Amino acid sequence: MTVSIFVKVKIGQLKEIFDPIRDHYTFAQPCGELANHIDFFSESIVNDSEFTVEMFPSWTPTMYINLGNPYRISLNKSTWDIHAGTDILVLRDLPTTRHNLPGDRIFTIKFHPGGLEAILGICQVQFKEKLVPLHKILPASVISQLRDSPTFHVRRKVAEAFLLEKHQKRASDHYLTFVQDLTETYHQTRLQLNVSQLAEKHFVTSKSVNRYFHRVIGINPKGYFSILRARTALTAYVASQEFDPCAFGYYDSSHFYRDAVKFAGTHLSSI
Repeated sequence: MTVSIFVKVKIGQLKEIFDPIRDHYTFAQPCGELANHIDFFSESIVNDSEFTVEMFPSWTPTMYINLGNPYRISLNKSTWDIHAGTDILVLRDLPTTRHNLPGDRIFTIKFHPGGLEAILGICQVQFKEKLVPLHKILPASVISQLRDSPTFHVRRKVAEAFLLEKHQKRASDHYLTFVQDLTETYHQTRLQLNVSQLAEKHFVTSKSVNRYFHRVIGINPKGYFSILRARTALTAYVASQEFDPCAFGYYDSSHFYRDAVKFAGTHLSSI
């Protein structure tokens, strides 16, 4: 199902989780067979204002196909000018900022961690701290089809058909399946368990868990789960006035605030 949202919100500095970034995009979920590996397809709604979007690390490979004007993108402290007609992929392992000019129009494919490998056989680990030209990932013919499609709906169908065909030809990967299963267990146990406890539940050693996460995602499991918990808890914190940090594996409010400051890079009161 495609959901389009056209809501007038403040334009300027937008921060993921804390500001309504999604109001600037049209979204669609992938078909069921791709849902385990792709988070969403989206396309920015063209507007006449300049704005900046700050995004926190998530280790989710993201493709940006530029259908509109030039923009700038920053990975931590490094910034690139992205010209009209230039398409890229970023791993989102670093704080990422898009500086959008009027007429911005980006078609986005956001994968779950390990999704590139599951569908295209490409390990995401090699893309750490890099901005990657998209023609190294997708065939030029597919990029051209996406660019020439008349609407977001058609563009999403083109992307989905290509990725679905690739996925159906891929054999399941033991390492990726294990990482997904362990992450699911972490969610199911309310983000409470540490790596040793998760390893015990899956009858493996902590050393094996560490090796699998480094191979599939590119970060150790403790670091990844810390990011996952912070993102999940902050999303709930912003959405609810009755936020309970203990429901997300924190000992108390002080523990949550310390983790949130480390993740967001600033005190919550200043956001």
